[in-house]
Amino acid sequence: MPQMIFVNLPVADLQRSTAFYAALGFTRDARCSNEQAACMVLSDTISVMLLTHDFWATFTDRRRVDPAREAQVLLCVSRPDRAAVDAITEAAVAAGGTADPCPAQDHGFMYGRSFADPDGHIWEPVWMSAEAIEKGPAEMSHAG
Repeated sequence: MPQMIFVNLPVADLQRSTAFYAALGFTRDARCSNEQAACMVLSDTISVMLLTHDFWATFTDRRRVDPAREAQVLLCVSRPDRAAVDAITEAAVAAGGTADPCPAQDHGFMYGRSFADPDGHIWEPVWMSAEAIEKGPAEMSHAG
């Protein structure tokens, strides 16, 4: 079985957040979802657990930050090409998110943008040239 990652995100409105991620192409896994949490699957190895604030508080004693004002993590996810980077960012805006809270990046071999979900969690969709990655850091430092 491949190693998986489950990103846990506290959300103010579980239904709104579930709809937002569904609009981006995530699918809801009913086996791991209830009135306090929604498991939204991006791929065979990546899932996002949307947790109500009260449920989130049962996992940690640490203070929950307001992602609309503070950044604790930037979630970067690969896309197959530049058009897919733009497409998911545009889908996020159409579903109630915010485009480009971080500066867009275009280095020739790598292209990335960002969007914030309705709670303010920042995602960075990125495309990287497989050829540039194969050639290594020297190629990437001179590209674009």
